[in-house]
Amino acid sequence: MAIDRRSEIAGNLEAVREQISKAAESAGRSVDEITLIAVTKTFPASDVEILKDLGVSDFGENRDSDAAPKAVAISGTWHFQGQIQSNKLKSITSWANVIHSLDEIRHFEVIEKSAAHALDIFCQVSLDGSEGRGGVSEQKLYELAKEIEKSPTHRLQGLMAVAPLGVDPATAFSKLSAIHKAFMADFPKANKLSAGMSGDFKEAIAHGATHIRIGIQILGSR
Repeated sequence: MAIDRRSEIAGNLEAVREQISKAAESAGRSVDEITLIAVTKTFPASDVEILKDLGVSDFGENRDSDAAPKAVAISGTWHFQGQIQSNKLKSITSWANVIHSLDEIRHFEVIEKSAAHALDIFCQVSLDGSEGRGGVSEQKLYELAKEIEKSPTHRLQGLMAVAPLGVDPATAFSKLSAIHKAFMADFPKANKLSAGMSGDFKEAIAHGATHIRIGIQILGSR
C-alpha cells in the first residue's frame, strides 16, 4: 500500500509541476519565481514524508492541532494559511515559518509577544468584503502592513487572497494584481503574492502569484 501511495503522489506531483511550468511559460515568467506549497491538512505525516522525499520542502496547513505534530516530526518550511484564532496563535507561531492569513492588527500584536522565532507574513486581502473567508479590507490593509513593517523581528512578504466563490478566478486575481501593484508603491519589499489553489492556480500564475497552495491535485480528495 505504501508503495502505491508513493506512486500516486509522485505521479500527481509530476503532473502539477508540469502544469505550473506551462502556466509560467504562458505568462512569460520563470518557473523559478513560483513556490509550490503542498497543502497537507488532514493528511498523515507519512504523506508529508513522501512529499519531502520527492523534493517538496514547503507544506501548508490550516489547523494548528493537525499541523503542530507534523511540523515537529518533519523538517521543512511550514506555512499556516487558515483563519487565525487568537488563542491558537502562540502554538501556531511555535511551528510555522510563514503565516499567509494575517488580517487583524490585534493578531499581529499577539504574534509580536508570542513568536519564538522570526516569521514571514502575508496580509490576507478580502476581494469581495465577505467576512466568512477572512481577509482585511483594502482600506485597512495599509494600516496593518505598517504595523508589520515596524517590527524588528518579523518580515512583511506581500499579499494573499482567495478567489471569492462564484467569481471568475481570472477576474479575482486581476483585481488582486492591481491591489498588489499599488501596495508595492508603499511597500516595495513586499513583492510576494500568495494566490491560487488546485482549481485556479493557472489563473493565479498568469496574474503574478509567487506562492501557490495545492492540496487536492497532489494528495487527492480528503
